[in-house]
Amino acid sequence: MEKRKVLITGASRGIGFEIAKKLANKYELILHATSEQSFSETLPNTSLLCADFSNHEEVNNFCKSLKKLHGKDLYAVVNNAGITFDKSLIFQPEDEIDKMLQINLKTPILICKTAMKIFGLNKKGVIINISSCVGESGNAFQSVYAATKAGLIAFSKSIAKEIGILNQDHNIRVVTVSPGFIESDMTDKIPEGEKANYLKMVPAGRFGKADEIANAVSFLISDEASYINGSNIQINGGIL
Repeated sequence: MEKRKVLITGASRGIGFEIAKKLANKYELILHATSEQSFSETLPNTSLLCADFSNHEEVNNFCKSLKKLHGKDLYAVVNNAGITFDKSLIFQPEDEIDKMLQINLKTPILICKTAMKIFGLNKKGVIINISSCVGESGNAFQSVYAATKAGLIAFSKSIAKEIGILNQDHNIRVVTVSPGFIESDMTDKIPEGEKANYLKMVPAGRFGKADEIANAVSFLISDEASYINGSNIQINGGIL
């Protein structure tokens, strides 16, 4: 049976860790976090590849190591790592803007560039970029975060088309997944009154769970999803 390796960024907690748990018995995992100390639990069939994605040089070295150490067997990339600083744009320091642009958008672009080179040689591969419902709807006090997530959706649709032009007889797919409000460290920080207002927006009547995102990612990576390409999959409990 062929070896299939899957990279998951931001894999030490939250959605990233749930995805890792879901995939651990199906694939060999390459798990990313800022440092090895970020991981409080270990999983089978895993190796670690750590980097601070706010540092451009570390991102470049990360991409080089990914290609050198895992390029031959790399089957899928899940760009999940992200950061947000929620406040009015009027009061948003430039360094916070730069960090969100670097971690949420530029880093996934550079990782996708590396993955496209690898997958082009292998003639197969899957890229899953984790976006957000606010990338389509917008959200007050998350303007820069929303912009990075909207950019990720447009970027993914574009490279799906690009890969189809550049590669003949290939099996390479690019998909975005846009979660809604998911129970996580991020939503735990939302004040209760504000959280209640968000809950009113969700027809399902509850916030989602990280393992529900993991279930979808597991399917999208699999051969069963072989005709899903260039799509943005919304997992948001019915938010319009």
